[in-house]
Amino acid sequence: MSKTVTPYQNEGATKKEQVADMFNNISKTYDFLNHFLSLGIDIIWRKIAINELKKDQPQYILDVATGTGDFAFESLKILKPKKIIGVDISRGMLDVAEQKIAKRGLNDQFEVRMGDSEKLLFDANEFDAVTVAYGVRNFEHLEKGLADIQRVLRPGGKAVVLEFSKPRVFPVKQLYNFYFNYVTPAIGKLFSKDSRAYTYLPESVAAFPDGADFVALMDKVGFKNTKQRPLAFGICSIYTGVK
Repeated sequence: MSKTVTPYQNEGATKKEQVADMFNNISKTYDFLNHFLSLGIDIIWRKIAINELKKDQPQYILDVATGTGDFAFESLKILKPKKIIGVDISRGMLDVAEQKIAKRGLNDQFEVRMGDSEKLLFDANEFDAVTVAYGVRNFEHLEKGLADIQRVLRPGGKAVVLEFSKPRVFPVKQLYNFYFNYVTPAIGKLFSKDSRAYTYLPESVAAFPDGADFVALMDKVGFKNTKQRPLAFGICSIYTGVK
């Protein structure tokens, strides 16, 4: 089992508390840096991930680790569900999401709540779909989080997870590692008051059990028809599973 990677070298706080602090610290610059650092490609990856749910036409969606809500906003546009609930442990990120919801007049369709991804405050079999974009590698207990996502899905409901993975082909692997380990932290330091957050990013990706290992975890907690779809030579992966 790989060691738990945390944002700060502070022994006193759990990973969960540290992740919440980190996202509170970077919430104001998060959207800008996300698009800037990924050269806008993150928007395309989101669309591809959401299209995995197109034929399922889910009406009631839970977006775990919703952050500032970008994935949910895109889901509203593409899938036109009745309702999306977004859950996150960072109040700072949810404040930004709430401003965006109000500005776009989407209060009826999209609601955000403070919540822990490993103890979701919902009944079993409640949602048609659950989505997580770039959130699962921040879970303190990954298996527990996946099991809870599976619990709140209705039978036949689908989970879609979008997450960074480790490219394994030359020269993508080398370029990616250089960009992630040197360029990203440098730019993060420049624009964000929390430089450690952008050093944690490559570390958390490196420690994350991606690819077949993640699919195996989904299988273990009871998902069926699990699949992995690598994007951009494996920089990102979309994982899907059905309850």
